Amino acid sequence: MISMQYSFVLPHDYDMAIIRDRIATKGPALEKLPGLVFKAYLHAEEPERSYAPFYLWRDEQAMHAFLNGPAFDGVARAFGWPSVRTWTPWHATVGDEVRSARHATCSSTSIAPYSALAQLREREEAYAQRMLERGALAVVVGFEPVTWTITRLCLWRERPAAEVVEVAERHFQVGHVSAPAYFS
Repeated sequence: MISMQYSFVLPHDYDMAIIRDRIATKGPALEKLPGLVFKAYLHAEEPERSYAPFYLWRDEQAMHAFLNGPAFDGVARAFGWPSVRTWTPWHATVGDEVRSARHATCSSTSIAPYSALAQLREREEAYAQRMLERGALAVVVGFEPVTWTITRLCLWRERPAAEVVEVAERHFQVGHVSAPAYFS
């Protein structure tokens, strides 16, 4: 598996109804995309207006087929040419009710040089399990060894209370979840 995200910071006066309408019309188009486990259409108004979709792919061939195709071309033409971040998932659990997600939390943490990676991975696995026990519908913990970061995404039905998420995380609204790998 491979996880992927790009994001666009929008002007402070950007009409977010444009993003919500785009998600409503474009979201269902990926329901049958080969190799896509899920795409969460994330957007936020605070602390800045942004559109930041998050993907989980079965493999890099599926991701590249998307990036080389018309759907990504349409996004880039509408919002600009983004940096696409990718991670190898250390953990990926997607529950049967993932399509009912309406909120997401996302955080990134730098990995200190010479960290004991096996122990760090165990701690991240424990974090993922706690989030699932607390009601997360999906949890992805991604490892990226170029910039040495861990990225965590949790999808939730309701906005989680601050004490539930444990680490400083950014909150997003989820406009739609396409999940062809889990639903036919």
